[in-house]
Amino acid sequence: MSAPDDYEAEYNNRARVPENPALIAGWARDAAAYRERHVSRLVRYGPGARNVIDYFPGGHDGPIVVFIHGGYWQALDNSFFSHLAGGLNAHGIGVAIPGYDLCPDVSIDNIIAEMREACRELARLGQSLVVSGHSAGGHLAACMLATDWPAMDASVPRDFMMSAYSISGLFDLAPLIETSINRALQLDAAAARAASPLFWNSPADKSLDAVVGENESAEYFRQSRDIVEVWGAAGVTTRFGVVAGANHFTAIAPLADPASPMVARLKQLAGR
Repeated sequence: MSAPDDYEAEYNNRARVPENPALIAGWARDAAAYRERHVSRLVRYGPGARNVIDYFPGGHDGPIVVFIHGGYWQALDNSFFSHLAGGLNAHGIGVAIPGYDLCPDVSIDNIIAEMREACRELARLGQSLVVSGHSAGGHLAACMLATDWPAMDASVPRDFMMSAYSISGLFDLAPLIETSINRALQLDAAAARAASPLFWNSPADKSLDAVVGENESAEYFRQSRDIVEVWGAAGVTTRFGVVAGANHFTAIAPLADPASPMVARLKQLAGR
């Protein structure tokens, strides 16, 4: 594990990848182009302007894959990521990309609650879910998998979400407390632990894939390896993987490629 003095460098992905503005601009361009060719269905799950899901339907009635975007819970929105539905849509699999409110306007706990509402709304479509996400979205995907859904809503089938696929996720938030990232998050030790799915009751009968870009920091590798080890020891079916040649921002690119191993794995998780 890195010493606390190193956490800023370990977690400041924009500093680690100086070309990030061009990469993010590329996301926006590719996402807009995808929306021009594929009309999404807007699904509202709450009263806020960001409480909307872009749903790109597939041609089949099988599971929907949810993709939750990153941005350290404080940046971006779902409109940057529409193109990432392309790989799975090409195989007839529907993809749902929810938006959410951002810190510091809300807390991470509020965002977790919003994603639960989004998933509950998607459950009303009558299809099961595979939940995926990148960076902060990878954290939220793990939170969704570990949610006790029947306790939250008895009408939601317990097995409507059986697997999660996290790309460069964060599962232990304590290292962020002493970084500049925390200016918007406003975490203290208790809040960080409470929002860290690494320490939650693990979903023992479910599965979690945790993958990380090959060129990411040691802390990102540790985060994914730790949850694979801890949840795996508790009975979760876990897999650790590396996205070859990828940094934090390019690790999601395979989602747009119908022939990528990442899409093949999500197809498998969706029973296709």
